[in-house]
Amino acid sequence: MKIGILEIIAWQTTTIKEYINHSMFFKQGASLTPQAISVWCRQMGHQVFYHTYYGLGDPKSKLPNDLDLIFICSHTQMAPLAYALSILYRREGTRTVIGGPHAKGFPQDCLRYFDLVVLECDRALIVDIIHDQFDPESIISSQKPYKDVPTIEERLPEIRIASFFRGRPSPLSIIPILASIGCPYSCNFCVDSKTPYQPLSTDRLIADLQYAAQHLPGTSLLFLDPNFAIRFDETLAAFEHVPPEQRNPYFVESSLSTLRPERLRRLRDTNCVAIAPGIESWGEYSNKAGVGKAVNQSKLNQVVEHFQVLKAYVPNLKANFILGLDHDVGDEPFELTREFILKVPFVWPTLNAPLPYGGTPLYDRLLQEGRVLKTMPFTFYRSPSLAIIMKNYDPILYLQKMIELHELAGSVKMAIHRFRSTETRFNLKKLAYHGGLAKFLDFPARTKFLKGILHRLQTDSQFSAFHTGETDVVPDFYASQYVRQLGKYVELLPLEKSTPVHVSSISIA
Repeated sequence: MKIGILEIIAWQTTTIKEYINHSMFFKQGASLTPQAISVWCRQMGHQVFYHTYYGLGDPKSKLPNDLDLIFICSHTQMAPLAYALSILYRREGTRTVIGGPHAKGFPQDCLRYFDLVVLECDRALIVDIIHDQFDPESIISSQKPYKDVPTIEERLPEIRIASFFRGRPSPLSIIPILASIGCPYSCNFCVDSKTPYQPLSTDRLIADLQYAAQHLPGTSLLFLDPNFAIRFDETLAAFEHVPPEQRNPYFVESSLSTLRPERLRRLRDTNCVAIAPGIESWGEYSNKAGVGKAVNQSKLNQVVEHFQVLKAYVPNLKANFILGLDHDVGDEPFELTREFILKVPFVWPTLNAPLPYGGTPLYDRLLQEGRVLKTMPFTFYRSPSLAIIMKNYDPILYLQKMIELHELAGSVKMAIHRFRSTETRFNLKKLAYHGGLAKFLDFPARTKFLKGILHRLQTDSQFSAFHTGETDVVPDFYASQYVRQLGKYVELLPLEKSTPVHVSSISIA
């Protein structure tokens, strides 16, 4: 059987700047599950074609036309492209299957365009799909997420395609890897909170680390764990099986509650070079930040102190924020974020707006309260777009505050401060994940986008009515952006067919 696996990472590039950015950084956005599916299919003796699409060229040209079966993985903002490709493949007689974040969040919507929609998968489920054990137009799932993760050695053919340049690792190459699945926290905006935390095989992790050290020296490893090293001693002990001078640099997302000061030496010694803790909000989620019940100014003070300690052990730091959640009121969340940026200039902030990702408690509440902009195309389910009606902020005021923060965080002055205070400021390998260069390039684009939205809110009554829920008619601005992003594929999925199907996950259960 001829099987294709395609992961869609980005929209097609339209400018030289996008081409460079996607070639250098977006290319390194491959996830692990599509690679695992490719390995399993190959081990079963099938002819497998694996590729990632990060915006260069025509995605349809990346795989053969005469496939028997294709698996497509996509985030929500790229879902319309995934849908259009599925339409084409189905016309050619190819069975189409979608999985990944978008499929888990919006399975009913996916079912309009795919033969099968996968929520969770393991090898046994993939075998059943290949042997056509499911009725068309079905939503299917394994009972649990897979735990038997193919090793780096087994995934090397896929890694060469996804992460290497001309088949060889470069200073920017990043290899996706997992040490655990699920998350012990219950953040209402995160779909991973529904999956209980579970570490994966320590022996397999050790084998991966040893193989990378021996065969891919110096190549960076990116741990895709929703929350890295919850079982800290057990996880770090695996790294210590590799001699110190041979350890690959690695990047993680973790919580400050896990990154206690007494543990930081082991992170440094095992060659952890970048960490992205989720601060999320000053008014909530304090358990993740390791500050007890502290909120607002008290939380800020403790978090700043923690980052100042972290800097001595891990050179590249990022912090994730969501501004405009229901508990946010007034200027304080924005002023505290501004103070954070100024006090710890060596930390690159990611400033997000709340988004109605399906399969989360936040989405269910927003949907129940009528605060999801139901006709907003999925292409705008990305920060800093506004796809919801906020509880405590007028959209104009909110965007003014967000623009101020983006202008501060993306200013040349702040960039100079960051690079001067980061020991590895010119190491592109580490900046690839840390996002230094990519973020510096991205901040002006995000700021320009926000200013464009703000201007239309202030001058276009129909545009403003859409964002306050008074009309469901998609404004011309979004319609034209949708057409530009989808390109020639808009003929397969015109705007009127892109209106999302919104179903509460509570009603699904």
